[in-house]
Amino acid sequence: MPTALDVNGKRYVVDADDDTPLLWVLRDSLGLTGTKFGCGVGVCGACTIHENGRAVRACQIALSSAAGKKYTTIEGLSAHPCQRAWLAGDVAQCGFCQPGMIMEAAALLRDRPSPTDSDIDGVMSDHVCRCGTYPRIRQAIHVAARSRQ
Repeated sequence: MPTALDVNGKRYVVDADDDTPLLWVLRDSLGLTGTKFGCGVGVCGACTIHENGRAVRACQIALSSAAGKKYTTIEGLSAHPCQRAWLAGDVAQCGFCQPGMIMEAAALLRDRPSPTDSDIDGVMSDHVCRCGTYPRIRQAIHVAARSRQ
């Protein structure tokens, strides 16, 4: 049965099995490939998106539970201060994990406009960056926070 989704402010109707992870709907049905597949079990953070403004793992959300909620992917976060800070701070090396990290950082700044190192480390500790750019990630979040003030 088709399911209506609200993604990045647009309404989509997708026809997929109810238990299909939202990650695959975003990537395969909607062509929003900025959300990455990492581990598939919700622990690496590569697939982080916003659900009603809250950071969640798209690989853990079944299509059947996605209807009626508003989702934002990295493509819908256009020109966010975190994106600009990531570029200015040359944060990414391979870049694979960065969309999920930016989505998490944007949610953090919405909830805590002036986060401490401890705040940042607390939310970002659930994200895996194989390149180890954590110090630059923390610095970029501070830069983004200052630019929003």
